[in-house]
Amino acid sequence: MKGFTCGAVLLLGVGVSACVTGDDATSTSDTAQMLSGHRNLPNGVPIPNATGMTATVSTSGGIDLTNEFFQDLGTNGRRCVTCHLPTAGWGITPEQVQLVFAATKGGVIDDGVGLGAIFRTNDGSVSPDADISTLAARKTAFSMLLNHGVIRVSMAVPATAEFELVNVNDPYHHSSAADLSMFRRPLPATNLAFLSAVMWDGRETFAGQSIHFDLSDQSNGATQGHAQGNPISDEQRESIVDFESSLYTAATFDNNAKQTDRNGATGGPENLSNEAFYIGINDLFGDSHTGAPFNPNAMTDYTAWTNSQDKNRAAVARGEALFNTRNIGIEGVGGINDNPAFGSPAHVDGTCTTCHDSPNAGNHSTSVPLNIGIVDPARHGADYPVYTFRNKTTGELKTVTDPGRAMISGKWIDIGKFKGPILRGLAARAPYFHDGSGADLDAVVDFYNTRFNMHLTHNEHSDLVAFLRTL
Repeated sequence: MKGFTCGAVLLLGVGVSACVTGDDATSTSDTAQMLSGHRNLPNGVPIPNATGMTATVSTSGGIDLTNEFFQDLGTNGRRCVTCHLPTAGWGITPEQVQLVFAATKGGVIDDGVGLGAIFRTNDGSVSPDADISTLAARKTAFSMLLNHGVIRVSMAVPATAEFELVNVNDPYHHSSAADLSMFRRPLPATNLAFLSAVMWDGRETFAGQSIHFDLSDQSNGATQGHAQGNPISDEQRESIVDFESSLYTAATFDNNAKQTDRNGATGGPENLSNEAFYIGINDLFGDSHTGAPFNPNAMTDYTAWTNSQDKNRAAVARGEALFNTRNIGIEGVGGINDNPAFGSPAHVDGTCTTCHDSPNAGNHSTSVPLNIGIVDPARHGADYPVYTFRNKTTGELKTVTDPGRAMISGKWIDIGKFKGPILRGLAARAPYFHDGSGADLDAVVDFYNTRFNMHLTHNEHSDLVAFLRTL
């Protein structure tokens, strides 16, 4: 099928489907005809991105396009797939959002049918009361979504919070303590078998419950919130969670290193689906099941390329080794250096895998949100809101672009903390960090190099990027 070839971009879940190949967008009727009769996407279909290709496999044998994940369960045309596209590592990218905007005139309503379901003012626009009456107005209203691939999350500062909001600099003139606007990337709906926390701020992670329970609650909350629908049934929740939990996505081809599972390498989604995981696996304080000490050599897919005669594959292997072993002096990180459970150490000698400890998945294997400095206003342009909070007891001030976990816990110490994402399939879903402030993988490595004084050489920087592209 044309829409499923690796040379095409398949866009699903935008109210109606839009398939774009090259510069041409099909009509909705052509798209429906193209998709008719195709109820299952085979495992391993290569999806191109800027640096290579990724693919997804499902442990059920194929990707069931009839699953509730793809169905319209709300009232505004949105589906799970609206913000979790198979062609974007099961997230969204600004480029694909822009294609949908162009193909559907930015969500214009025609005969009562919304043609671009991601463009809804309940959370897709810069404020809920943004003007969308003209195409020009919609470009402004949905600018954060178009430019950064972020959705607006709205919350009130908890009444019992240890802090209060004392200053707001919101370029969209909406935010207040009763309705704070926070712009965040949709997390990928794949590789969920490696999850230790659900949502950037962990608000769908419930004490004493399984990740399956958390995802079930999240699917219901997303249907009611993002899709503005009614609660979905237990059967529908289970169907969505079972579908998501069966998916594994990873790079299969890199433009430089070529196939990721050749010459002894074990990249790609098939190999990823065989990786073990449980909460606390390879934890810094000892494996939760075996008691084995933390092993910093958590990433091993490309060890076999260490002595490769292919310079690009050798670079990937060097990058993997750097990821495992390069010393990072961890200082000023909320959740580590201020954590009494860890002894509140002022300095920790770590590596990338100190936090990305899950073997060959790169997730943090325990639910420990961290503040590594992403919310520093100095890192952001004028299109991100800036908030200043005051500690009600000490009077101390903190200024951030997003208070993160603190909006859930109400704790001063949690301001700016977020969970780390699973790293597989990275190349398919730029930009990075919770707010899309890292434009590409070079920017990600630059951030860590500067923030933690890693003193990377030009070649070391390139090697790390080469490795991250193959995940």
